[in-house]
Formats: sequence, structure tokens, C-alpha cells
Amino acid sequence: MSGRPDEVRDGVELTHLDAPLAEGPETKRDLVDYLDAMSDRLVPVLSGRPLSVIRVRPGQPPFMQKNAPRYLPDWVRTTTVWAEASRRELHYPLCEDRRTLLWFANQRAVEYHPTLFRVPDGVATDLVLDLDPPAGANWPAVVAVAHLVRQGLADSGLSGAAKTSGAKGVHVFVPLDGSAGPDEVAAATRALAARAERLDPSIATTAYLLEDRAGKVFVDATRSGGASVAAAYSPRLRPGLPVSFPVAWDELDRVTPAEFTVRTVPGLLEGGDPWRDARPAPQPLRADLVEEGRAIPVARVQAMHEGKRRARARRG
Repeated sequence: MSGRPDEVRDGVELTHLDAPLAEGPETKRDLVDYLDAMSDRLVPVLSGRPLSVIRVRPGQPPFMQKNAPRYLPDWVRTTTVWAEASRRELHYPLCEDRRTLLWFANQRAVEYHPTLFRVPDGVATDLVLDLDPPAGANWPAVVAVAHLVRQGLADSGLSGAAKTSGAKGVHVFVPLDGSAGPDEVAAATRALAARAERLDPSIATTAYLLEDRAGKVFVDATRSGGASVAAAYSPRLRPGLPVSFPVAWDELDRVTPAEFTVRTVPGLLEGGDPWRDARPAPQPLRADLVEEGRAIPVARVQAMHEGKRRARARRG
């Protein structure tokens, strides 16, 4: 590295801290200071999980980095995961301590997307439903569907924890006890989304194709297997650098996602860890839930075939 670093923290040389981070007023220092302040809460949700990050370099569009770069320090642990989609092995970094998190911060890694499983066993630790509002939807619309999901979980003998996505949506996490395999978790996720939709199909939809959602909140059941999700406490690369932040179920109606940013979140915690405290104990999945889900087509596959059918119809 040429020149002198601005600071050294935990052995990591930090450079260009006062440079703008993206298009807003936030600087690289704002990012580094936030991640440093939150390391004791963020590292536990990243540890042991193959990690993808979204980075932003000056003058370049943001990009997601999955493969560990060649210049990764030798003290950062990595793991190898077979990527079915690309039919190749990917070498993911693991973020397991403050030092590693600071190194990523210095690389201008803004968003942290761990997998829903830990290595080496690869067993899913969580089932996730991602609630994605349509363009122009207000926060109460998302909250209303979040409560449908909560009711669907309760009807299925499950409980979950909610957090803002850091954008306009909500992530609902259901901790699992490790007894279900990847196919069973994927099936149960589809079934839970369908059960939430049936509770009020006027506001919730499981339609994968955007044109089929009719202005409703999309209950996304595709976050399973090797998928990753923005971690609790991860910043998001959006104006104001919002943070994906845990919110108690009875508080969802009283907050807005914009309240949680890299500048506000450290002062909201009062020494606590709301994500750790909000997560219920790991749970098994009921057989009836899994069986219901097995009968529901995989959304991406179904959408692909439907898209091809519609394209043929338009050409005809």
C-alpha cells in the first residue's frame, strides 16, 4: 500500500477516510466508524457464513463480490461452496472478527449478505420470507403483510423475528433446529408464503412476475438453499445509508425504515442486541407444512416457463 494510512485499527490500515462514499454526504469514515461500533453485534450474524458484499468504488457502479479476491489477507478465513447456478466452486470469505470487518470496510464494502447456513455442515439455520412492496407503496402496507406472515407462522406452530430490509421491505426470519434438509426448508418457505397470501389476497401476493402482482406486497419465498440475505445491522447502499434493523412485532406500526441509519443506529441500542434478543429458539418444521410446499411449484422455474409462454403468445 502506498502512502501513509489515515488510521490503523486492530492492525488494519485505513485509507481515504474523508472521501465521499457514494453520492450522498456520507464518507468512508462514516461507514468505518459504524461497522467498528457495531462489530460486536454484526460479527456474530456473519460468523461461519459464506459472505457476499456489495462494494462501491469511486467513479464506478456498485458491484456484488462473492469470490474472495486475490489480495484477501491471509488471516481472513475462506470456504469453498459449490454454486449450482454457475456450476462452479466459489471461494467465499468468512467474516469472523472485528479485524476482518474493518478490512472489508476499508475496501468500501457497504452491504453484508451472508448465507442462511453455516459451514462446514451447510445446514440451514433460518427460514426467511422477504416482503417486497410495489413501487409507491407506503410502509403501513408492508407492515400489514408482515402481520399476515406472523399469523401464518403462528397457525403453523412457528414464530419468527422481523427486521427492516434496509430498503422499503421487511425480512421475517424463522430460526430452525437443523432437522430439515434444504428441500424441506424450501418447500416450507413456499407453503408459509402461500398461507400468508390466503389470509388476505387483496394485499399479499406470491406472484413472482412483477406484472402479475397488481400493486400488492410480494411475499418472496425464494430465499433458501444457497441464497443470501442482507444481515441484521448491515448498511444498505441507498441515500442516507439506511440499516437493516430488528423491530419488535408490536413496534412495526410505530417506526419507519428511514429512522435506522449508520448515524442513528449505534445510539439506539443502549448496550443491547435487539436481533439476538428478538430471535425465538430454533424450531422444527411440521410435516404438513413441508408436504403442502412440495406441491407448490418453484417460483423461478414457473416464472421462466410462463415468461417463455407469454413471449410465444406475443410473437403469435
